[in-house]
Amino acid sequence: MRSRESVPNARQLRRAQTPQEQTLWFHLRRGNVDGHRFRRQVPMGPWVVDFACLAARLVVEVDGGQHGDARDERRDRDLGLRGFRVLRFWNNEVDQRLDDVLQSIYEAVSHAEPPPSPALPPSRGKGAERGASMSTHGRSGDSKAGLAADAEIHPESTESRAANSSATRKPRDAELRLFGLNACRAVFERRPRDIRKAWLAERRVADVKPMLAWLARERVGYTLVADDDLERLTQSQHHEGVCLEVLRRPPMALDAFLRGLKPGTASWLVLLDGVGNPHNFGAVLRIAAHFGADAVLLPPGSSLALNGAACRVAEGGAESVPLVATGDLAGALPALARAGYAAIATVVRQGVDLYEAELPRRALLVFGAEGGGLSAGLLKAVRRRVRIPGTGAVESLNIATAVGVVAAEFWRQHRRG
Repeated sequence: MRSRESVPNARQLRRAQTPQEQTLWFHLRRGNVDGHRFRRQVPMGPWVVDFACLAARLVVEVDGGQHGDARDERRDRDLGLRGFRVLRFWNNEVDQRLDDVLQSIYEAVSHAEPPPSPALPPSRGKGAERGASMSTHGRSGDSKAGLAADAEIHPESTESRAANSSATRKPRDAELRLFGLNACRAVFERRPRDIRKAWLAERRVADVKPMLAWLARERVGYTLVADDDLERLTQSQHHEGVCLEVLRRPPMALDAFLRGLKPGTASWLVLLDGVGNPHNFGAVLRIAAHFGADAVLLPPGSSLALNGAACRVAEGGAESVPLVATGDLAGALPALARAGYAAIATVVRQGVDLYEAELPRRALLVFGAEGGGLSAGLLKAVRRRVRIPGTGAVESLNIATAVGVVAAEFWRQHRRG
């Protein structure tokens, strides 16, 4: 973002764009983000923002350096007072994880109802009575009648569409559109009644037969669609042939989480400070599920929320590990300490070697964002610190990798059967 002290003309602004800004603009300008229109190099008060969607009150920034300095905070606060939410990405996120960047933007602007399902073909004979044919872009699914009969699979019927109408569904912002085979399977296994609609590629029918049979019995609509439709629905090429719209589960309150803990058991929690990338968030959830974390804690001001990209990367871990909103950390850290949790910050330097440290049976593992690290207030509050030893050839590890290393050491010291 640039200051508006000397605002250049449009031609100068286009020349000043970085390659990463040009890449992102290529996707935003086509109107493919849920139909929303973005503008680039938009003057707002004393600032010129990289991209803005005025209808969604959203600003998107692409930076080459670290986030979180005082000028960024002042700018974001000013834009917030003007009614705009700010999403900020690093250049390397656009270069290496463009799908995740686009998914984050999509989640921020997407409030419209999904496009209507393709029309079903005219019904005929006994197959019509049972609803045994499936719809793919409005064409008859007669060739799939045998599969439908075996699995008792039925397409979205008039009755099911009525059952899922806006009159009987929760508000759109209470729903989450997720994708990826393992992520969708995990939702079906743990909370199938939260599924509101399904889209899938024909090649995935055999992989999700039990899910489709259950959806048919419960009159929940599903539709066979082509890959390009799935890309549009998910804003990602990594949809793996299946997409679900499900009810979003809000984070738990800290006091409710602590009341449900079993006393005396070994336990570890992870607290993410300043982490905002959905790819990293999903990877942390996958690691937390693998090593048996009891929760991922989200401090005040965290921009983290489950979206399709995070759930896909988590490979089902998002359904295994609860998210907990801490509330004010000044009260949350003492409450966690009273529950037996010792807070340990992972730092780049001036910490005890992880492999020489004796980790407590109840540990609150605190991690900061790449580049910026932990906020000054949290670093001051957490006195106990460890570092991950290495060659020093690079300054630090990716946030998800760091969580994995520390979690594996906790598991080694306090293995749970």
